[in-house]
Amino acid sequence: MLLVSALALDACARSLARPSTVPSPSQVRSLWHEPADVERRNLFDGPGSRQEGPSSGPFTFVERKQSGMNPGFDVRDPEGTLWSVKLGRESQSEIALSRVLWAIGYHQPQTYYVEQWEMTGAVRGKQEAGRFRREVPSEEVVGEWSWYENPFIGSRPFAGLLAVNLLFNNWDLKTTNNKVYAHKTGADVERRYVVRDLGGSLGSSRQPAVLRWLPFMRLKQGSRNDLPDFEQQPFIESVDGNEVKFAYRGIDGALADSVTMEDLRWTASLLSRLSERQWQDAFRAGGYSADESRRYVRKIHDKLAEIGKVPSRRSR
Repeated sequence: MLLVSALALDACARSLARPSTVPSPSQVRSLWHEPADVERRNLFDGPGSRQEGPSSGPFTFVERKQSGMNPGFDVRDPEGTLWSVKLGRESQSEIALSRVLWAIGYHQPQTYYVEQWEMTGAVRGKQEAGRFRREVPSEEVVGEWSWYENPFIGSRPFAGLLAVNLLFNNWDLKTTNNKVYAHKTGADVERRYVVRDLGGSLGSSRQPAVLRWLPFMRLKQGSRNDLPDFEQQPFIESVDGNEVKFAYRGIDGALADSVTMEDLRWTASLLSRLSERQWQDAFRAGGYSADESRRYVRKIHDKLAEIGKVPSRRSR
C-alpha cells in the first residue's frame, strides 16, 4: 500500500519540464513544419503514395511482434520491402489520426490499412485486417521521447499536437509510443520526433476516478476505436479566460491542462483548411465504412465548432 501511495502521489504531481529557453524554429521543425499545401494533401494515401503501398502479396513471415498489447508481425513483400503489421482494433484508429496529423504538418511514417492479405513461411494462410507500416531504409529509430520532457514544450506546435490528440480522445500518451527518427537525405541527417502509436484513440478517454490513483492502470483509461463511445464523450467542459477544462479523465491530466484556448484556436485554424473530402479520405484510409466515417467526422466538426463559439479576448 505504501508503494502504491508513493506511485500515485508521483503520478499526480507530474508536470511538464519546460525548457530554460524558448524552442528555436530549427528545433520545432523536428516536430512540425508549416504546411503550405494542406488543402491539396491526399489523406487517403498519406505521406507515402499508392505505388509505395503494400503489394498484393503474399507476404513472407519474418517474426512476431514482440512489444505492445496488439498482435502483429514483421513481414516482407515480394519486392523485399519490410513491413511492420499491427492487427486488432487499433489498426484503424491509428491510420485515421496519423493521416490528420500528417496533413497539418506533423511527421508521420508511411502506413496503410490492408483488409485482406496472406502470409507464407512459419505462419501461413489468410490473416485479419491490419495496419502496415513501411520500414524505410533512409529512416532509423534512434530513441524515444517523452510528452513531459522534450525541447518543444512551450511552443505552439507542441500544444497543437496535444490538442489534436485530445480532439481524437487519444489517452495512450506514454513515452514508448513516441519515436525519434534519424531521417537521411544524402549526407544530411535530420531528427524527426514522431507520435507513432496512435491506436488508443477514437473511443473514450474517461478513466474511473479510483483507477487514476493507480498509475500502472494506464491501459484502463478508456476505449479505442469505439464509435458510440467517441460520440458520447463531451469535449470542452468549461473555459476561464485562456484556461480550458477538458472532459478528458486520465493520468495525464497535466498534459491536457497545459493546452490553452489560444492553442485550440491555432489548431482549429489548421484543421479548418481540410475539406470534407479530405476528412472522409482519412477515415476511408483506415478501412471505416462511409457511415462510420460520416459519424466520426461529424463529431469532430462538432468539437471544432465548440472552439469557434468561445469568444476571443479581442472580441470581449
